[in-house]
Amino acid sequence: MQSQATYNYKVVRQFAIMTVVWGIVGMLVGVIVAAQLIWPELNLHEILQYGRLRPLHTNAVIFAFGGCALFATSLYSVQRTCHTKLFAPGLATFVFWGWQLVILCAALSLPLGFTTGKEYAELEWPIDIMIAVLWVSYAIVFFGTIATRKVSHIYVSNWFFAAFIIAIALLHITNSAEIPVSFTTLKSYSVYPGVQDAMVQWWYGHNAVGFFLTAGFLGMMYYFVPKQADRPIYSYRLSVVHFWALIFTYMWAGPHHLHYTALPDWAQSLGMLFSLILLAPSWGGMINGIMTLSGAWHKLRTDPILKFLVTSLSFYGMSTFEGPMMSVKSVNALSHYTDWTVGHVHSGALGWVAMVSIGALYYLLPRLYGKTEMYSTKLINTHFWVATIGIVLYVASMWIAGVMEGLMWRSTNPDGTLVYGFFVESVKVKFPFLMIRLVGGTLFLVGMLIMFYNMLKTIVGEKAYDAPIVAPAAAHA
Repeated sequence: MQSQATYNYKVVRQFAIMTVVWGIVGMLVGVIVAAQLIWPELNLHEILQYGRLRPLHTNAVIFAFGGCALFATSLYSVQRTCHTKLFAPGLATFVFWGWQLVILCAALSLPLGFTTGKEYAELEWPIDIMIAVLWVSYAIVFFGTIATRKVSHIYVSNWFFAAFIIAIALLHITNSAEIPVSFTTLKSYSVYPGVQDAMVQWWYGHNAVGFFLTAGFLGMMYYFVPKQADRPIYSYRLSVVHFWALIFTYMWAGPHHLHYTALPDWAQSLGMLFSLILLAPSWGGMINGIMTLSGAWHKLRTDPILKFLVTSLSFYGMSTFEGPMMSVKSVNALSHYTDWTVGHVHSGALGWVAMVSIGALYYLLPRLYGKTEMYSTKLINTHFWVATIGIVLYVASMWIAGVMEGLMWRSTNPDGTLVYGFFVESVKVKFPFLMIRLVGGTLFLVGMLIMFYNMLKTIVGEKAYDAPIVAPAAAHA
């Protein structure tokens, strides 16, 4: 008798476990750099100084933690929604190990100072090529699974994951275009001159936010919120409008990072305009996610996983309101280069990206081992409150410090001279807020450690489980 076909969960298990591991590593580095801003003597060696560790923190949290979360959830949900097993499982395994290798290379090369010197994608050219190859392999696995689906319909979460995959390939290859000095050295030069390089960089940088950190995680939201709430998505029509409006508008918003620079004024204004337009589709998605809980709000009292998911949507709504407001030139004149921007980034990174990832993983992990729930629901609840308090402390302290900095820098005497003539004066007065930020970041790290313990207790000693493929329901007449 032939055994029943099963989904391929192996690579999902691998990515899910590494999401938690890299989350701890990335956030630990974040706590270290936050401490270095308070106590400069912690810059112990050039390899361990702030300027080297800060980009390591950024890359580890976005691409190691966030990337592994996206790989795990997309490769799980695409199988379940297409009612078929993963296409090219060997290639999926290659993507997992290759991605871990890229992360390790970045973890070594960034502290050693081998970078292209850009805000994002700071890795040297051989690693850029590795990423491109891995990303194409990931695309083959994902779109191959959709091509072999057993249903005609493509669920909305797969549209968001698909847009994220295609856009990141386009962004990475364009932004990483560079001319190596030679094939025996890691040194290279960007192909874009001057302000054009800045424009390409922030076209990439903002769309990395738009597609890696927004569209990808919206794909996660559209699958796991309805599953955990046990309710259908509030409005499928709204999800389609949300998708097309978001992916079109985001591509134009990058220039708002370059207000008051050498970039032509019309380009700055165009970026501001499309950033303001972005508010509508962003809030459409947030409302769609939250309204999915209609008739199921009582579950929040007893379901901490749902608390993670709904809180993430709340932070998504806040961040996507704050972002367009900060793109307005008059507001940007106050906020730019201050810790307000740091607060905004972490409102999205911790409040939206990390919280929705954690909620999705708490749903995923037990099911990958044939269980229905984690080892301890109480620990999930503890994690939720520790993480939430940490985020609030972090974001609120950076908002206050940032506005204070901006006001101090622009404060003038009646004769036009600066009231605070030395930059160090603004650094000195924000010391208490840097301390609060450190406490908030540490709390979030503690939450990840709680999750790691809960994960170990859930999976250690358990047999890996691949669920049988579910036959699609008969189509309605």
